[in-house]
Amino acid sequence: MKRWMLLTAGLILSANAGAAGPAQWAYEGAGGPAHWGALSPEFTACSQGRNQSPVDISSTVKAQLPPLHMRYAAGPATIINNGHTIQIDFAPGGALNLDGRDFELKQVHFHAPSENTIDGRLFPLEAHFVHADAKGALAVIGVMYETGAANEALAPAWAQLPAQPGPAQPLAQPVDATRMLPAALDYYRFSGSLTTPPCSEGVRWLVLQKPLTASSEQIAAFEGIMGGPTNRPVQPLNGRLIVE
Repeated sequence: MKRWMLLTAGLILSANAGAAGPAQWAYEGAGGPAHWGALSPEFTACSQGRNQSPVDISSTVKAQLPPLHMRYAAGPATIINNGHTIQIDFAPGGALNLDGRDFELKQVHFHAPSENTIDGRLFPLEAHFVHADAKGALAVIGVMYETGAANEALAPAWAQLPAQPGPAQPLAQPVDATRMLPAALDYYRFSGSLTTPPCSEGVRWLVLQKPLTASSEQIAAFEGIMGGPTNRPVQPLNGRLIVE
């Protein structure tokens, strides 16, 4: 199974699973992050991996990182509450060019509060734009949100936030992922993992330095539906470098 498919499969477990079993995971309690690695043999990386995400971005190495090149366009999309997050799935066609090859934009999902931190700072909301290349390798762009002005790019999706887990629903308006990113695309880069089970490693992480804003009402709407925090605690760097 390709790793972006593993990500989707992991995120929809609570929506599709029946009685509680070893693959049930959560953000709190007995199924919480501290216990993920013991819930299933497939989740071993959650406890034994050495390159896990999220991380605290506090000590970086200065470098000449190449500019990010994305080819996104407005198109149809669907929205789903999978029990762990709200996820927007994009139509094929959008791509990030990275390391000499294309990573197709698959989906964006959200965490409140943020998973990655910057100098120890938690943001009230973080978006993860998930991309996959032809072999299933993943690249994730992380975008932080501060509390402030309402975010117009989020408004169409927020107007259809599913209150309960269930099947994906078409969004009434086309979605342009470009509008969901800040104008300045300076970024931090590091090697990491999925932030949810199975915590697979080898993910290229690109966390944008410039935060966007979302209104307190937008943030509260997401938090209210999720019913609690949806962030994995930061993980040890274990010697990894964060480059900017």
